Amino acid sequence: MFIDTHTHLYVKAFDSDREAMLARALAAGVDAFYLPNIDVGSIDSMLALEEAHPGVCFAMMGLHPCSVKEDYEAALATMEGWLAKRRFVAIGEIGIDLYWDKTFVAQQQEAFLIQAGWAVDRGLPFVIHSRESIDMIIELMQKNWKSGMRGIFHCFTGTTEQAQAIIEMGFYLGIGGVLTFKNAGMDKVLKEIPLDHMVLETDAPYLAPVPNRGKRNESSYIPLIANKLAEVKECSLEEIGRVTTINSEKIFGSTNQST
Repeated sequence: MFIDTHTHLYVKAFDSDREAMLARALAAGVDAFYLPNIDVGSIDSMLALEEAHPGVCFAMMGLHPCSVKEDYEAALATMEGWLAKRRFVAIGEIGIDLYWDKTFVAQQQEAFLIQAGWAVDRGLPFVIHSRESIDMIIELMQKNWKSGMRGIFHCFTGTTEQAQAIIEMGFYLGIGGVLTFKNAGMDKVLKEIPLDHMVLETDAPYLAPVPNRGKRNESSYIPLIANKLAEVKECSLEEIGRVTTINSEKIFGSTNQST
């Protein structure tokens, strides 16, 4: 059994074959799919997918840092309204992105702290986007630490030292397709990190693992990531599935309880 802790299966890239793609993933042993939100416009399609697959797809609520613009406060108000209406499994994905555009970095920081506060207030984990911003986010969290903060640094591609700092805060590392990239160097980093601090993810439709790099990613590729992690950790594929599933359930609760 595997769990894809981060997959955008509701986006337009899957409109032509979403059900077939889900069937492929289930056949590959992926039993649960956690859906991070992007912006106000993505909410309806995300919730429709969750409703169509209860107990299999689980929705989060949050504003992606690349969607934080001048009007971010209005977007946050909409999302806070949704949080008052129904339960979500996590707040996400939230964070800071310094890769695409640094124009709104101050607003990204503010939006991140507001949403992290939502998670703490509701006893929920939060899922962090930290592209080229790991150190900034760690520092921001340490300065604004609240008891009850927990969750995942999604798509972790940092150093051993950054991984240790994240683990010391009680957070998990989301491991995806970048692990399979030849020159990414993640194999050396993860060799030093205990498996009980990792979860699996695809970030579909982005960051497809080798041999599908550059193509549309999908949740059925989780075993490709798991196989590489098993090689790095010198253990069986079954052990990767077992431990990362336990870790996922520590974060989100068991899939039987997430609905």
